[in-house]
Amino acid sequence: MLFNSFEFLIFFPVVFVIYWALQINLNAQNIFLLFASYFFYAWWDWRFLSLIIFSSSVDYFIGLCLYKTKKAKIKKQWLIISLVVNLGLLGAFKYYNFFVDSFTIFAENFGWTPNNLTLSIILPVGISFYTFQTLSYTLDIYRGTLKPTNNFIAFSTYIAFFPQLVAGPIERASNLLPQVLSERTFRKEHLNEGILQIVIGLFRKIVIADTLAKYVDVVYGNLEIHDGSTIILATIFYAFQIYFDFSGYSDIAIGTAKLLGFSFLKNFNLPYFATSLTDFWRRWHISLSNWLKDYLYISLGGNRKGIIITYRNLMITMLLGGLWHGSSWNFIIWGGIHGTVLGIEKFLNTNIWFSSIRSINWVGRSITFIVVLLAWVFFRANNFDSAMMALKKVIEGPFKAPYVGDATILVNCMAMLTVGFFFDFYLYRKKIDLEKMGTDLSAIQLVTVTCAITLLITLFYSTSDNFIYFQF
Repeated sequence: MLFNSFEFLIFFPVVFVIYWALQINLNAQNIFLLFASYFFYAWWDWRFLSLIIFSSSVDYFIGLCLYKTKKAKIKKQWLIISLVVNLGLLGAFKYYNFFVDSFTIFAENFGWTPNNLTLSIILPVGISFYTFQTLSYTLDIYRGTLKPTNNFIAFSTYIAFFPQLVAGPIERASNLLPQVLSERTFRKEHLNEGILQIVIGLFRKIVIADTLAKYVDVVYGNLEIHDGSTIILATIFYAFQIYFDFSGYSDIAIGTAKLLGFSFLKNFNLPYFATSLTDFWRRWHISLSNWLKDYLYISLGGNRKGIIITYRNLMITMLLGGLWHGSSWNFIIWGGIHGTVLGIEKFLNTNIWFSSIRSINWVGRSITFIVVLLAWVFFRANNFDSAMMALKKVIEGPFKAPYVGDATILVNCMAMLTVGFFFDFYLYRKKIDLEKMGTDLSAIQLVTVTCAITLLITLFYSTSDNFIYFQF
């Protein structure tokens, strides 16, 4: 079930009314919330439910065992079981065919053609997100920073909570589980903030991101017939398309959760105003970057074992972060570009000259945006050959006037890009927190803004697409 669908427009108000009607009984409220979340997830394919129920059951049980076990060796064995089960399921459904295909290509170079080893399997929607979420629970218990719950319904609700189930934010048990276990109170300010953030999220997705997608899809779907200037323009459009698409989803998720009395952590913080790639990753997909830092980078040793090991850990983290996004060498290269530049930044940060240059905001922002654009080429291109073709055309030229095609599409893209940029620029200059913005509006202002945005969403709705991160 998509947030930008009429089904959700019916589903959520029904859930909202029944949920708050059950406020007097926390247990009943959580049971209903779990049922609603499973219904939401089963809307895609009811068979996927078995996986999330299985993962929840395994980690609930392992969490209790980890907490009760005193021997370090046995605790490690329980953790390994959790890692094997969760990463095994993720690997089987998401990466099996990728590694088999890569092995087949490698074997063919030596004259051996294996039989077809690929499997016809469907990637369960959201599996990358809820796998990381449930793993954070067992990892925190293993580290001694979290106590397990003995309430299976509450734990299952934490894993399956529908606003963030499919595409995040990746909420940790330390933040979300205590909220599930505690009584929630309906608050007027949450209503204002939640509604405004939902409509802004829908606007970012349906009006801005989906408009930009029309141009991006045409160009990246036929790279061979377009020149460098057109590819550059399409890549810039894509940079903002994926940002408004994913931040829009996060806005809707955060707003929806707020209407139900839950508080999610911020997932985007104006990333294209970053002055370095390090700063970019503090602002982009914050829940993922923090997860990778805390559970992968630090587990590998972080920066505690010398500069060479630090660079190694940084590169491994970003390569696996790229692979997390999808089973393609393009995503691994995307992660490699980020890992390389992050390593270079870490090295140059000790240089006073570099630090003084980077302190000039427009220089740092320009360099960062160019690096991010370069990496987005691999992220968006259909395969490695397409990405290299795009880069070759950008480097070699010649440059002509960008492809226009249907001039209306290009004009709409430029208009939406302008609207989106200046909206974020306004938030940046005024230091406005989008999550709290609704509190500052009067009832009349809130209704006026909501109606105006809803009208625009309605006008653009007929061409709305799936959220980009659903494929991950």
